[in-house]
Amino acid sequence: MKKIRVLVVDDTAVMRKLVSEVVSRDPDMETAGVAANGRIALQMITQVNPDAVTMDMEMPEMGGIETVRAIRRTHPRLPIIMLSALTQKGAESTLDALDAGANDYVAKKATSIGIADSLQYLSEELLPRIKHYFKPSLAALPSAQRSAGAPIVAKKRFASNRSNRIDIVAIGTSTGGPNALARVFEQLRKPLPVPMVIVQHMPPVFTKTLAARLDRCSGMTVHEGEEGQVVQPGHAYMAPGGRHMETRRQGANVVIHLHDGPQENSCRPAADVLFRSVAHCYGAGTLAVVMTGMGKDGYLGCSQICSSGGSAIAQDEASSVVWGMPGTVVQHGLAEQTLSLDLIAPTIARKVDVSRLRN
Repeated sequence: MKKIRVLVVDDTAVMRKLVSEVVSRDPDMETAGVAANGRIALQMITQVNPDAVTMDMEMPEMGGIETVRAIRRTHPRLPIIMLSALTQKGAESTLDALDAGANDYVAKKATSIGIADSLQYLSEELLPRIKHYFKPSLAALPSAQRSAGAPIVAKKRFASNRSNRIDIVAIGTSTGGPNALARVFEQLRKPLPVPMVIVQHMPPVFTKTLAARLDRCSGMTVHEGEEGQVVQPGHAYMAPGGRHMETRRQGANVVIHLHDGPQENSCRPAADVLFRSVAHCYGAGTLAVVMTGMGKDGYLGCSQICSSGGSAIAQDEASSVVWGMPGTVVQHGLAEQTLSLDLIAPTIARKVDVSRLRN
């Protein structure tokens, strides 16, 4: 079987060596070449024709974001995984790179953790992403070139078109989520009369930066969630990277609770944790929204929301970067509607407004 050929782009010799080593240890991969900056990388892409690229952010001559834009002009389908520093600047740059067309990112660990631990971390975090995007599947294609394919036929487990009053919107997303969330929040030009709570799988620092970006582009007021924060209409609360977020009743209020419980679905924060708590606090008044993401986080929480009388919508395959999370919800018959990305925000707003007129 043909090996996946990876071009490693980084200005530090240590990282080039680490990434090349972890790639070469995998029997399905090999290093196609290494480059110390984006300008060299662009030249090498035409020479070695890689199947995937790992890309550093900060490099001399041509940095990561500029290089991603240049690659996308000639290679729209080539998987690009960014390697990002766990800093405020790194978080900003990562979101810019995703907006420029990068497929995904892995946050760099401090080099002080040691060579063995660094190799283990990259093996667990980087290699699965490369393999996922290399698959000749819908997920590897630009959304404009994807075919909707044969529809998933799944018997709905819960009645559609409920007339319950919607009191909260809970969103779960992962891979492809930052850009998808930006599109949803851009379309929410005025505050909703209900709160929103969000899990986006990202590391610490990154979630705070993303929340600030969403706040700037939306009529909603967007925060990174804080312990004891009162949940209010017109506000959205994003789970901090590395911590689970729940809602809890406290007298007449609902407040945010953060904790460091075990990972679920290999995630912390996890959508399942948030969704279960929302189902407990709001029951039939919950609207769950599951968007693009790898894995199945959100499925069990959605099931509990629907069992409590709430409802769920899911992003469709054609507009998702990865149809793992929403696809699982659809395939198990939990989604009341399966929608393209551009229809999610107006559908949320309409459902909330109509439900509150009826009740």
